[in-house]
Amino acid sequence: MNGELSQNAQAILLLTAPLLAGGSRPSVKPLPLGDYNNLVRHLRDTEMQPAHLLDPERLRELDSAWAGLKTRRTLEDVRQLLDRGFLLAQALERWSARAIWVVTRPDDDYPNRLREKMRGKAPPVLYGCGDRNALDNGGLAVVGSRKVNEELIEYTERVGRLAAEAEIPIVSGGARGVDQAAMRGSLEAGGHAIGVLGNNLERAALDRGNRAPLMDGRLVLVSSFDPAVRFRGWQAMERNKQIYAMADAALVVNSDLGHGGTWAGATEQLGKLRYVTVYVRKNGEPCRGLDELVAHGAYRWSEPRTPAELHQIVSEDVSPVPELAGFQGELFPSQPGAARLSVVREGEPTVFDERKTVEDDSVAPGGAPVPGKNEMRLLSVMSGEMTRLEIREALSLKSWSNVKQRYLDPCRDQGWIEMTMPEKPRSPKQRFRLTPDGRDCLEALNVK
Repeated sequence: MNGELSQNAQAILLLTAPLLAGGSRPSVKPLPLGDYNNLVRHLRDTEMQPAHLLDPERLRELDSAWAGLKTRRTLEDVRQLLDRGFLLAQALERWSARAIWVVTRPDDDYPNRLREKMRGKAPPVLYGCGDRNALDNGGLAVVGSRKVNEELIEYTERVGRLAAEAEIPIVSGGARGVDQAAMRGSLEAGGHAIGVLGNNLERAALDRGNRAPLMDGRLVLVSSFDPAVRFRGWQAMERNKQIYAMADAALVVNSDLGHGGTWAGATEQLGKLRYVTVYVRKNGEPCRGLDELVAHGAYRWSEPRTPAELHQIVSEDVSPVPELAGFQGELFPSQPGAARLSVVREGEPTVFDERKTVEDDSVAPGGAPVPGKNEMRLLSVMSGEMTRLEIREALSLKSWSNVKQRYLDPCRDQGWIEMTMPEKPRSPKQRFRLTPDGRDCLEALNVK
């Protein structure tokens, strides 16, 4: 547990974090992951560290190299980001008051599981509440849809209780439905859980229902997004990667077919990332999404009934991590004697709000699904204000009802696309355009 930040950590926060203290919005957008990684490579090659960028003289050494770093951001953007020291101090004070700690990728106590499995895709900054050492304990990732029936909720709670009996942590996203059921089943049985959140870490850290397991070390909440950030669909997609990376095996309890965050996360694991073995529920009501995941390479869950049987499944690694080239990580030495910035202490969450505030950290306003393949396809083809015909042609689809149901409506529900004439939804002059949130989503995903 670190009670102060190194200058390297300060620089990384200034470069990559929005620092939403008091609801403020950054005047200059932080560096996205790709740009930050390019900068890290350059610093390593020139025997510099992020901390050196806090020195104006050392920062000027980037002038001649910046054009070759393959980024759309300017060096002036970097200077403005590094000039946010007062805002950083405000943010650190706010997080400390809520018992939220922060750790950066080169720090010794950054989770090795993320660093080793995700490599250069590992988030530069993690925020959390609870015992951060638990993040390297592994466990069983349990994921699934938000809207499931009571039978599946009870099924998932039983999985959580068996994991508690087996002393295997549950790793999940804290979302309503399957995620919360798995964590609740484990915690109520005296087990451990890791909640990997896509937003609202502040609210979760202050929630009355989380207080006891946080205090006694059975629950740790972690997020790679600013503790005050509001929901964006792409955050849930990134969060899904981290859930799998922190686990030893994964169980998908339920999934829509072809869309949604659970489907996108599971198919990405099966087809590309392969951080862990992915299992799908075998018993209970049929699910076309789960059947299709088996066709993609998932295994049927053997429905273990004893801790020993569960241990055998979780410890069986049949899905090795593929070799990832091109990123060696930050190997920055510590800086004894460097100036330090006092921050964040772990401990009992301060009670600011006694209202029940447990929320689904992957639920969009209105319960809209997180973006899957169809939603992101539509967002990526949007250009200016488009008619129905222009949208169909851009997607190479003939049926407007198909476009509306599978592509447009989910994006509108999520707030990514809006009508130019909402008061006349059936007007032949109606056009559709990206909202600011839609543009933010595309920029965050580097969709051009």
